[in-house]
Amino acid sequence: MQPAKRISVRIEAVLESRLRRRAALTKKSESEIVREALGTYLGDASTEPTAYDIAKRARLIGCVKAAPRDLSTNPKYLEGFGKE
Repeated sequence: MQPAKRISVRIEAVLESRLRRRAALTKKSESEIVREALGTYLGDASTEPTAYDIAKRARLIGCVKAAPRDLSTNPKYLEGFGKE
């Protein structure tokens, strides 16, 4: 496990008050609560969708009709691509 990094964050007084109250109620440090909140908000990096997942969800995968079945994998279709 890597050593913890320190960051500075500016928060409004109302949010600071809520953080201090929660820390007192749960008997946790303010840092611990902020770490837990960030972890919850950001989620697990391994569950982030891939570009493939996003394209599939947007129904872009398989949307081209009457194209060669190997269009995405055969380099011969890219010959001259991007050249004038």
